[in-house]
Amino acid sequence: MPYYRSAGEVPHKRHTQFRRPDGGLYSEELMGQEGFSSDSSLLYHRHPPTAIASAEVYETPALNRSANHPLKPRHLRTHKLDAGPADAVLGRRALLANDDVRIGYVVADRPSPLYRDAVGDECLYVEDGRVVVETSFGALEAGAGDYVIIPTSVVHRIVPQDGPARLLTIEANGHIGPPKRYLSVRGQFLEHAPYCERDLRGPAEPLLVDETDVEVLVKHRAGWTRHVYAQHPFDVVGWDGCLYPWAFSIHDFEPITGRVHQPPPVHQTFEGPNFVVCSFVPRKVDYHPLAIPVPYNHHNVDSDEMMFYTGGNYEARRGSGIEQGSISLHPSGFTHGPQPGAVERALGVEAFDELAVMVDTFRPLDLCDAAVAVEDTAYAWTWNR
Repeated sequence: MPYYRSAGEVPHKRHTQFRRPDGGLYSEELMGQEGFSSDSSLLYHRHPPTAIASAEVYETPALNRSANHPLKPRHLRTHKLDAGPADAVLGRRALLANDDVRIGYVVADRPSPLYRDAVGDECLYVEDGRVVVETSFGALEAGAGDYVIIPTSVVHRIVPQDGPARLLTIEANGHIGPPKRYLSVRGQFLEHAPYCERDLRGPAEPLLVDETDVEVLVKHRAGWTRHVYAQHPFDVVGWDGCLYPWAFSIHDFEPITGRVHQPPPVHQTFEGPNFVVCSFVPRKVDYHPLAIPVPYNHHNVDSDEMMFYTGGNYEARRGSGIEQGSISLHPSGFTHGPQPGAVERALGVEAFDELAVMVDTFRPLDLCDAAVAVEDTAYAWTWNR
C-alpha cells in the first residue's frame, strides 16, 4: 500500500523487546512482499504464529476450464447462481480463469471458514448486501459498491451481515494495487489519480480472539491444506506498516472525462499480474458538440475484456439482454462495440447512469463450468439485427 498505518499497541522500535503484562514477550511477525524488498507490516501476537498442531490435504472440487472455442462474445447471468446456502470462500463459483487470475461469484449467507490465500491477493467486490471481513489485522466493514483488497496470506473470514451478500471475487496469482501511474516514486497518490488515500479504509483496531485448536484453510500452489493452529491467528495486539487489507468504494472513484469519448484506461482502478480492474461510474459524458458518447467499435488485440454490470443502465449494451448481475466477455480476436441503435440514441446525452466493474486480462480467459451453466447463448448474435 502507498502509505503507513498503525493499529493497537506497538513498541517504540521495531525488532526490540515488547512484553506482555505478565512479563513474557509478544511474538513479532514480519509480513512482507517480494523477499523483504517491498511493502511490509509488523504484527505482534500474544502467541507464536508458527505453532501448528496438524496439517492435512484438503480436497476441493476440480476446476474445469475450457477454451472460448469457437471464439465468440459471451453473456453470463450470475443471478442464476443464487440458489443454495454458501459461504464466501468455499461457496464461490469460478466463472472465468487463466494462469494469472480467477474470477468467480458467490451469494454468501453464512460465515466462511478461516482462510489464507497463499497464491496471491484477492479483490472482493460487493454487488449488494453487507459483509464484515475479519482479518489478523482487524475487521473491515463493506457494503454495496465496496472493493476489498486482501493481501496474499492474510488469514481472514468473510461474515455476511443481515442477510445474503452477492460478491464478485477476483483471485490473482500475484499482487493487486493501484496503478503505478497514479503514484509518486515514494508511493503517494498523485493529483491526477481518480482516488486518493482519504478514500481508503483500513482496519482501525485489532481483533483479539482467545481460542485453541483453530482450523485455517490454505490455498497454495500445490493445492489446499487444512492447518490446525495451536492458538487463534486473531491474537494480534498491534501492528504497523504499509501492507494490510483495505477497502475502497466504487462511489469514491472520480471519473475522468473529455470532449470526446475517453478510452478504457481512464477507468482503471487497480492493476494485477497481467490484468487490470476498471470502474465505470455515473458521470457526465463527452461535451464536444459532435461527440458520440457511447464507445466506438473497438478491438483490443492484446486482451480479453470482462464486464460485470452492477447498477444503473449501461447505455451501449441496451437491447442485448444485459441486466443487473450480468457478465459480458468480449475476447481478443473479436471486434465489439455498441449495440445497434445505441449510437443514435446517445447523441446529445449529457450523462450516463451506469455502474460496472471491468477486468481486462492479457491472456485469454477460459470458461469454467458455472459460466457454461448460466450462459445466454443468444448474446453473440445480438449485433446482427
